[in-house]
Amino acid sequence: MKTLEERITRAIWRYTAKDWLEMSRVDVVIVGAGPAGMTAAKYLADKGFKVVVFERRLSFGGGIGGGGMLLHKIVVDKNVIPILKDFNIRYSHDDEEDLYIVDASELMAKLAVGAIDSGAKIITGIHIEDVIYRDAPLRIEGVVIQWSAVIMSGLHVDPLFVLSRAIVDATGHDAEVLQIIARKLPESKIMLAGEKSAYSELSENVVVEYTGKVLPGLYIAGMAVAALYGLPRMGPIFSSMLLSGRKVADIIAKDLATTSHDQH
Repeated sequence: MKTLEERITRAIWRYTAKDWLEMSRVDVVIVGAGPAGMTAAKYLADKGFKVVVFERRLSFGGGIGGGGMLLHKIVVDKNVIPILKDFNIRYSHDDEEDLYIVDASELMAKLAVGAIDSGAKIITGIHIEDVIYRDAPLRIEGVVIQWSAVIMSGLHVDPLFVLSRAIVDATGHDAEVLQIIARKLPESKIMLAGEKSAYSELSENVVVEYTGKVLPGLYIAGMAVAALYGLPRMGPIFSSMLLSGRKVADIIAKDLATTSHDQH
């Protein structure tokens, strides 16, 4: 007779292995489970794409959890009300400032629930060590993954691979995927300008404007956009993060609709 301990282990391995076999090749890999990444994940999954979000931490939400200087509220403007409704996120209107107030914990939780309920996978504790590329012409074809705990321990452990038709760098201020490509694939001609100081009104507009494709197979959303193009930061207003996530999902969906699985 199997002990409970044995049954626990077998059940976890069985279902984890099933998921990882399914995730060895996906339509879209989103790196970073912040506001832009999770928004993009829901809208892409809603369109029928196989989506996985990799997050190096053991939690999701990116910069949402800290609110504004550890105050548990963030703000958005009227442009994102349809997105909040899509995720069933409650909000209040501040008449004096004409901004909408959202609870930080609710925003994090419901962005994740929305993405997961639409069919996306969110896997935490995964570090993107490198990318997979093909040349002539240059194209990003997947990610090279490692457990975050292995990176933190300083051990040398060979990684594994996930093939994907599209990769989204939604890693925020550090633009971690772009940093890898700029360093290891000089033919990409990627040069990160680094984000500028705060100019909230300008940043809220230009981050969304510059969201999109960087290279064939590579896209950016959220604050990674500011890091690449030298755009200003905006602080604890998250309208552009949500709008950027929705925009990159629309761009990828159109691109993938014209590229068959066989071509990939």
